[in-house]
Amino acid sequence: MSPARGRSRTRSYDPAKTRAALTAQCAHVQAAVRALAPGQFARPTRLGDWTVRELVAHLSMTLGGVARNLVRPAPPEQRVALLDWPSATAPHAAGIDADTRAVAADDPDELLTRTAEQLAEVLPAAPADRLLATRFGAMRLDDYLVTRCVELVVHTDDLAAATGTEIPYDRQALAIATRFLADALAVKAPGGSVEVRVPPFAVVQCVEGPKHTRGTPPNVVETDPLTWLRLATGRTAWHEALDAAAVSASGERADIGGYLPVLR
Repeated sequence: MSPARGRSRTRSYDPAKTRAALTAQCAHVQAAVRALAPGQFARPTRLGDWTVRELVAHLSMTLGGVARNLVRPAPPEQRVALLDWPSATAPHAAGIDADTRAVAADDPDELLTRTAEQLAEVLPAAPADRLLATRFGAMRLDDYLVTRCVELVVHTDDLAAATGTEIPYDRQALAIATRFLADALAVKAPGGSVEVRVPPFAVVQCVEGPKHTRGTPPNVVETDPLTWLRLATGRTAWHEALDAAAVSASGERADIGGYLPVLR
């Protein structure tokens, strides 16, 4: 794949902060899963016919892939840039679903605990520029960890919605997911006519048209981080967020619903 386009420069993420954020958010999810009653694992989720059990299994796979890929031989060259990842996921949906169901029979708590232990064992010594042979193509470890953080934060919200429980968000993990998905929008809809604001974490310009340079932008979209995550991943439809006043959009070009979601 060619490097992602739409931003003049790909945003950089501090590898140490990304690892700390991933670890912290994993701990929040572990605590939430440990507190669930057995019957709650059969509850439906907003992810097709997955129950909470499959969702937890998928969370374990999302994190466990880091350890699995680190013990495989490093590929010769990078194939997937960080902002190419959203478009690289869709072709693998069937395989991800099948693998998730294969491990869902395991005890959810034990599955997550085992995954966290494996991650803690191999991750600290792994260099940030180490290449991994992932399902999506060869990626740098520091890039792959950003994608794992995005998945973990998005599915934390899925888990909270399915179980009716409040699960904390590590601030850095939420910031990484918010910024990444905002940048993914800028790649999908390159331009400078609309300013998308997700305070306090992200501001990007996107959509073809007259570029804003000074003063108040004529086309502005603004929302909060969790609403943005739901919009960017298709959990919430654009018109639903507008009707609920969860997002504000001003200007004739501010309707970005046609560019959403950016990640499925």
